Amino acid sequence: MKIVVLDGYTENPGDLSWSGMEEFGEVTVYERTPAELIVERIGDAEIVYTNKTPVSKSTLEACPAIKYIGVLATGYNVVDAKAAKEKGILVSNIPSYGTEAVAQFTIALLLELCHHIGAHSQYVMEGDWTRSKDFCFWNYPLTELAGKTMGIIGFGRIGQVTAKIAQALGMNILACSRNRIESLESETCRYTDLDELLAKSDVISLHCPLLPETQGIINKETIAKMKNNVMILNSSRGPLIVEEDLMEALNSGKVGGAAVDVVSVEPMKTDNPLLKAKNCIITPHIAWAPKETRQRLMNIAVDNLKSYVKGQPGNIVNK
Repeated sequence: MKIVVLDGYTENPGDLSWSGMEEFGEVTVYERTPAELIVERIGDAEIVYTNKTPVSKSTLEACPAIKYIGVLATGYNVVDAKAAKEKGILVSNIPSYGTEAVAQFTIALLLELCHHIGAHSQYVMEGDWTRSKDFCFWNYPLTELAGKTMGIIGFGRIGQVTAKIAQALGMNILACSRNRIESLESETCRYTDLDELLAKSDVISLHCPLLPETQGIINKETIAKMKNNVMILNSSRGPLIVEEDLMEALNSGKVGGAAVDVVSVEPMKTDNPLLKAKNCIITPHIAWAPKETRQRLMNIAVDNLKSYVKGQPGNIVNK
């Protein structure tokens, strides 16, 4: 079989191996593929892998040899899965490969908001400590988390692991989710509705999928219901936040700090409002990217391909 990877660099910038896929056919890996070269590069390949490169209905019509599309991510909106189904093309994704890594990164964002370790280290390197009249100094308020409440919007796998780490730090959890698992509730964790979560949380962390009902869930109205000086974390999807509203809340002091690993348009645009916000930490969508996590993603992608070849395809999103 001919196998084409349209945008392999993010998943594997050189520290992993494509050998698992090479067992099943001739593999061609492109680091990135611009829109005008998608059809040409797919050619007569039967197997196509993509992360963020779109595979549209018109592409499927221009590449009739395609039988299987593997998305190297959990979200598969870059592929017209409905059009693929109509043509008998299977589309698979990679579920649940980065749960621990994303939860860990979320807590790292929170701890950075609480202590501003990077900024204080930079001040030391620039000589502020050697010039200090006192044995210590701090240029930002420092925050202790024990006894505070974290509200988690979206209590799936990542939200649950984030909660466990937060509880280990002495925090209490309020969870808002479409589905409730009663066994997860305890003295330090319980389900609630969105309004109570907004009103009682010291920290709000987003872990819900991007759906019509969750798009812009953090906005001027919901921020107004929050505690003063609340901290907001987002390692899920950028459009969950109305960025202009968050910027205004940060600059006014209503929101004490925000840390986001995702924004509304990626790569980030120079006119993104959060670039003008006070007390805002922004990282370039890397919560999922530890080597261990990417290796797990690669392993699942190979397993998906193996299952397809055996006639027992797994993780299919357009059955």
